[in-house]
Amino acid sequence: MRFIGINGGTFDPIHFGHLRAALEVQQKLNLEQVRFVPCYQPVHRQSPMVSSEQRAKMIELAIQGQSKFCLDTIELERGGPSYMVETLAALKEQFNDVGLVLMMGTDAFSRFHTWHNWQQILKLANIAVMHRPGDGLALYSESGQILSAHQVAKFTQPSEQIMDVLITQLDVSSTAVRSHLQNDMPVDYLLPPQVIDYIKTHQLYQ
Repeated sequence: MRFIGINGGTFDPIHFGHLRAALEVQQKLNLEQVRFVPCYQPVHRQSPMVSSEQRAKMIELAIQGQSKFCLDTIELERGGPSYMVETLAALKEQFNDVGLVLMMGTDAFSRFHTWHNWQQILKLANIAVMHRPGDGLALYSESGQILSAHQVAKFTQPSEQIMDVLITQLDVSSTAVRSHLQNDMPVDYLLPPQVIDYIKTHQLYQ
């Protein structure tokens, strides 16, 4: 069966932690592509510091040269609060002949049971939970119970399955990157040079 990855987030800004994790999941699951979906208005965290257009541009710059990665502005075009269930429903209509794999880290998945209409998300897509070796989920938690009920070693159907995917999770966060920039500290080797150039040119995160 064919699958594509859906990698949503604020990407404020995108960095090597996002990119390396996505690449490893793409390779390990043999995904045809990974679609980076910047949210317009996040519902689980504070509003981004820069505009949606600027965040999208940084993604575009970061993924150039990686043929399996692409930018998807579906949530920016829709506007309003960015609910993943609505995004997946729209993408399912667009890609009705492939399975969707929603990619998320352990922090995000630990709160999955609080997401808007999470049951419908599972009906629309599979989930790849990305984590570093030894960094698992507490199976007695609500999200841990969801994982136990749907966990598989390999995706065999287009939805309702969850996989644990071990990745080389780089200890980089957008929060730390923004802090470095606000304090005039170098961000070399934390995000792609072309993204750094864009941030400096447009004086973002000052």
